[in-house]
Amino acid sequence: MEFRYLGNSGLKVSAVTYGNWLTHGSQVENDTAALCVRAALDAGITTFDTADTYANTVAEKVLGDALIGERRESLEIFTKVYFPTGARGHNDTGLSRKHIFESINGSLTRLQTDYVDLYQAHRFDVHTPLEETMQAFADVVRQGKALYIGVSEWNAEQLRAGHALARDLGIQLISNQPQYSMLWRVIEAEVVPTSAELGISQIVWSPVAQGVLTGKYLPGQPPLAGSRAADAKGGADMIERWMTDEVLTSVQRLRPIADELGLTMAQLALAWVLQNQNVASAIMGASRPEQLADNVKAVGVTLEPAVMAQIDDVTRSLAEVNPRKTTSPTERLA
Repeated sequence: MEFRYLGNSGLKVSAVTYGNWLTHGSQVENDTAALCVRAALDAGITTFDTADTYANTVAEKVLGDALIGERRESLEIFTKVYFPTGARGHNDTGLSRKHIFESINGSLTRLQTDYVDLYQAHRFDVHTPLEETMQAFADVVRQGKALYIGVSEWNAEQLRAGHALARDLGIQLISNQPQYSMLWRVIEAEVVPTSAELGISQIVWSPVAQGVLTGKYLPGQPPLAGSRAADAKGGADMIERWMTDEVLTSVQRLRPIADELGLTMAQLALAWVLQNQNVASAIMGASRPEQLADNVKAVGVTLEPAVMAQIDDVTRSLAEVNPRKTTSPTERLA
């Protein structure tokens, strides 16, 4: 496993982060979830990402249970706050001081830990003064409940404002968690240059575009039974924009590139995002333990400029690059 510094800090994270957004507490039984966490550890993954809103708090509990007995100092545990949980009352959402303090206490209880390594604002809260949010985060850090602060899906202007306030308060805002893949390059225009300037790293989600870049979906054919694209209750709407013959045909043009390098399509997609120097880690989930051992083989792979150009020729015209966008409404919980 390769380890990278997270932002302008001394914290190192594994180049692959294990995330449990769509699996723990919902799509995967708890016993299988525990096996996936064990497989992640066996593969050298030390960084784990979750959120209080995943499966309405259950995902945090499942992850906490799965990590019992592990040396806490050897792990980096991340969680997030913003979206409503529990009773979903009028103060059970957003980044107010009240919601942040109540949420961090609940997360620590479910995760069965005294602190998280990174506490992240799951989205930007346009209704709460940023000063209030950052002061609350600073107090969480000073109480020892979080070591560092991060955000998710903030744009360049929001990152700059948050970073300035964090610096004034004496805390470190070191990461952003955006969507990023060959098919979703929104962060490249503004977020990455701004982050590099400020000392903020990206921890990216959906590096294989919800499975589309694995090549398992074929043009002109219905999605495989049991796949995300066939799941009308929890997956199909998330990737429907890529389930066109144009996109799927182009994705199949990546297969010879992967074959030439001795990589699977998923490994190629993961290696591609890790080439970006501002990316500290890519989040991978799993519904089966063996998926992790296979995907982490992408770590340490160097894609030469000629290969990157080939990939660009295939995917650039299909990719979403609009810097005014952050994420699709159907993926707002990631």
